[in-house]
Amino acid sequence: MLRTHTCGELRLSHVNQIVTLTGWVQRLRDKGSLLWIDLRDRYGITQLILEEGSTNAALMAAAKNLGREFVIKATGEVKERMSKNDKMPTGDIEIKVTELIVLNAAKTPPFTIEDETDGGDELRMKYRYLDLRRTPVRESLMLRHKMAQQTRIYLDSLNFTEVETPVLIKSTPEGARDFVVPSRVHHGEFYALPQSPQTFKQLLMVSGFDRYYQIVKCFRDEDLRADRQPEFTQIDCEMAFITQEDILSTFEGLIRHLFKAVKGIDLPSVPRMTYDDAMKYYGSDKPDTRFEMKFVSLKTPLLDKEGSGVVDLTSGKNFVVFDNAELVVGICAKGCAEYTRKQLDELTEFVKRPQIGAKGLVYVQCKADGSFKSSVDKFYTTDDLKKWAEAFNAQPGDLLLIMAGETDSTRKQLNELRLLMGEKLGLRDKNKFSALWVLDFPLLEWNEETNRYHAMHHPFTSPKPEDIPLLETDPGKVRANAYDMVLNGSEIGGGSIRIHDRATQQMMFNHLGFTPEEAKKQFGFLMEAFEYGAPPHGGIAFGFDRLCALFGGSDSIRDYIAFPKNNAGRDMMIDTPSTISEEQLKELGIQVRN
Repeated sequence: MLRTHTCGELRLSHVNQIVTLTGWVQRLRDKGSLLWIDLRDRYGITQLILEEGSTNAALMAAAKNLGREFVIKATGEVKERMSKNDKMPTGDIEIKVTELIVLNAAKTPPFTIEDETDGGDELRMKYRYLDLRRTPVRESLMLRHKMAQQTRIYLDSLNFTEVETPVLIKSTPEGARDFVVPSRVHHGEFYALPQSPQTFKQLLMVSGFDRYYQIVKCFRDEDLRADRQPEFTQIDCEMAFITQEDILSTFEGLIRHLFKAVKGIDLPSVPRMTYDDAMKYYGSDKPDTRFEMKFVSLKTPLLDKEGSGVVDLTSGKNFVVFDNAELVVGICAKGCAEYTRKQLDELTEFVKRPQIGAKGLVYVQCKADGSFKSSVDKFYTTDDLKKWAEAFNAQPGDLLLIMAGETDSTRKQLNELRLLMGEKLGLRDKNKFSALWVLDFPLLEWNEETNRYHAMHHPFTSPKPEDIPLLETDPGKVRANAYDMVLNGSEIGGGSIRIHDRATQQMMFNHLGFTPEEAKKQFGFLMEAFEYGAPPHGGIAFGFDRLCALFGGSDSIRDYIAFPKNNAGRDMMIDTPSTISEEQLKELGIQVRN
């Protein structure tokens, strides 16, 4: 190699050795008779020094003409630094240069290539190959590498087999939009890029590969956010001859292994919660359990004819908002009783934002002296407010924040307020990790636009056996053999026990509104496979990009993808999507109308 060492490995033990380093010039500091060069590669930074009198004049002149990001090769003797830098691993030494070769000159980069850069997101994405030289970005990709490496180590140790599945597959109507690929040979016909390898991994179970995994690229043509990309990566897994308990224990083990191997954290056993409880206490199927602040209901809907579980501490006081509400529910913000009117108004405006959609917010301040002050004082007595405080287990100094309305929408709105308060109170620490299994999801959810039920996960999810009769009488109450893993309020993985016989799968398609002809056209190959001895099976897929971002303490998965797209789905670096030639379109049998 052109180098004897990297820019991150030299220490005091190497003093007096002659070494050769290669890399990029990060910074020059010219003091006239002394010249320092910070030389960088992906392993670190080493300081080079040249000094008039002891350094060849031609070499000194050449070094003074170097620019940022020049690629150079430097040979010299390792010396102990007089002024050490304890912020650098190589800060005890420097290289006294005796030979310097410019391997390639460089234009001045459009932004500073240092930990703290002056480049905006769009500029850095346009020059992503330069951004990747920065230490924080490089460390993010190294974390991703280690996560993938440790995933394989864990799954290999349990006798899983890594199998690649096709990228050009059949388009399906369920789920997000497919990216489609026109066929040149078969005009008018299209492949689709996979949203997941779902049917293929089920076919692998039919094939006898009882433990499969793949770290696989998937594609969804959907609107983008910070945690979404049109192409993303999954840890995709499937197991045969198992129960739900086997899946949960195996993949809880994977997550705990990753925390231990990558971050040195002993993650405790992962607790479990039903979907119904998650919605009741947190208003979300992916609750952030790093902090409590559970919902407390002051008025609940009538749950059954006997009124079991019904609570009502609000009605009959002429406060129409609560009287007309199906649900009155709130949270207790510890230590926030002294919030000012301005702060309380800001919280009210937050929940009234269009994207949240609440009509208002009621507050009760539990004062330190034991008194109460609320926004509904003219309707409710001190005794009424005291009962509310007792229901919340509130202490003097706490603040109750209460919302009312239709059950599902109110819970979702209060969830947004809960997360905001968690942020304000510093309870959502990125260095703290809380995982949770959410179980027993609804099998189906009603779609107002299509006026029919859709699979909440996908059409291959098995219903709970005891709930199958409800498919005919009350489909919305059927629970799925499905499970999600949640980490710090983000869904990082989800899966289910699958349907493995043709009759049940056909019944599921019927309830999803597929005609027999449509089901056969889309999934006939899978249903036929079920007739050749399909074993009971189930699996899970983890969002690998999101998992890496959470491990790295970032809100965006883009930091953990080498060449990401922007929020508009464009690759700024190679300028795509882009048009193709008329000749290519003609070959594909595609006509573009102006």
